[in-house]
Amino acid sequence: MMKKMENASTVWLSLFTLSLLFSPISSSRSLGKTTVFDVSASSRLAKHALTQNPQSLEQQTQTTAAVASGEVYSVSLHSRTSLRKHTHKTYDSLTLSRLARDSARVSFINSKLDFQLSNLTRSDLKPVQTDIRPEDLQSPVTSGISQGSGEYFARLGVGTPAKQYYMVLDTGSDINWIQCQPCEDCYQQSDPIFNPTDSNSYSKLSCTSTQCSALQVSTCSRAGDSCLYQVSYGDGSYTVGNFATETVSFGRSGSVPHVAIGCGHDNEGLFVGAAGLLGLGAGELSLPSQVKATSFSYCLPDRDSASSSTIDFNSAMPADSVTSPLLRNPKVDTFFYVGMTGLSVGGELLSLPPSIFEINESGRGGVIADSGTAVTRLPSQAYTSLRDSFKQGTQHLPLSTGFALFDTCYDLSSMTRISVPTVAFHFAGGKTLQLPAKNYLIPVEAGGKYCLAFAPTAGSLTIIGNVQQQGTRVSYDIANSKVGFSAGKC
Repeated sequence: MMKKMENASTVWLSLFTLSLLFSPISSSRSLGKTTVFDVSASSRLAKHALTQNPQSLEQQTQTTAAVASGEVYSVSLHSRTSLRKHTHKTYDSLTLSRLARDSARVSFINSKLDFQLSNLTRSDLKPVQTDIRPEDLQSPVTSGISQGSGEYFARLGVGTPAKQYYMVLDTGSDINWIQCQPCEDCYQQSDPIFNPTDSNSYSKLSCTSTQCSALQVSTCSRAGDSCLYQVSYGDGSYTVGNFATETVSFGRSGSVPHVAIGCGHDNEGLFVGAAGLLGLGAGELSLPSQVKATSFSYCLPDRDSASSSTIDFNSAMPADSVTSPLLRNPKVDTFFYVGMTGLSVGGELLSLPPSIFEINESGRGGVIADSGTAVTRLPSQAYTSLRDSFKQGTQHLPLSTGFALFDTCYDLSSMTRISVPTVAFHFAGGKTLQLPAKNYLIPVEAGGKYCLAFAPTAGSLTIIGNVQQQGTRVSYDIANSKVGFSAGKC
């Protein structure tokens, strides 16, 4: 009898644990105070990141491209680790490299925001010296910060006949561009460099075209018959070339003609490995705007795994999505903003002023979800409150020293499975997104050191990073002004 009771208890505990692990999203029901974190599984994945071979990506691309369904377009999506073989010997070295790119990315976003709020006009822009007609081109005055390399890549077809290229996914940019032959200066990429003379659908845009006029930085070629573009990041990194239209293909799910795209002949120091960039921002030149998408969604795979996912255009939002208002900033047209209202730790809502996540009259503040930022950035007051509450609920765990930008770390080397406080985002309308523990307690060293994956920012902009988005399909319903989060739809 006693053995049957023990077996029943074991089964109940296992089912309870599974429910915690695989039910991270809540709509309006009460949240639990703790959740289970599988340290062993996380450690295995971290060790795998140091040894995995990215050779089978082409096969993955072929099997994950979706079949056409009306006007729904879908392409495969891969993490940086699965695409490129890195040279790091230790996991802490890999982590430091990621965090360096992450800091550069956050600085770039804040610099871009500062520029758009500075009320500068095109006549205020200063020239940047490049090898292509330096006297013709201008660049915004931004800080000397690189945008950082991309963390997630989509496989996209360009030209007619279509050739496949890995392109950086960027929700914080509007302009799409690709490296082009002939190269004045091109960086190394995984695919052969695009040659516009091989495409039947490539067409240069005129200086008087609406697309050329929409560029922040543009000029005419010396012959006066075509539009030149430049995107510059202020530290010597840039892409310069012809602004043209081209046919873009989405795997086996269809193609769209006449998409405005930069054909970069002089490109310095940006996305090593990728052929170019897909701008998924809210501006008129972004890919969603140009293909007239009513919605788009993506699911970011774990960056330590070799798994892939998809980015979809015009697909329906999953029915179980936790939704938030999709907000726009009247002073900044690039970013989609999320209507977040609060944070909770251990089931308890943090005591924060409602204005801390709102866009103010000057256009500052608010919340964006960014594909290029790794670690979620919170205003200092919000971060301090979250960190202190989390530490209060983890007094049973052995502390470790800080690591890079992380100040709350633990030594979990002797543990296989632990209980940690829940962490959740709260949205307008009473909706709640509870994060899986692996999305906020992450390994930084292979030896079992884990840190709370949030960081403070001196500014007022909150950035939901890709670590917190991993394994969740993020849907932007542009037509109905909603953002949705659905676990496991990858």
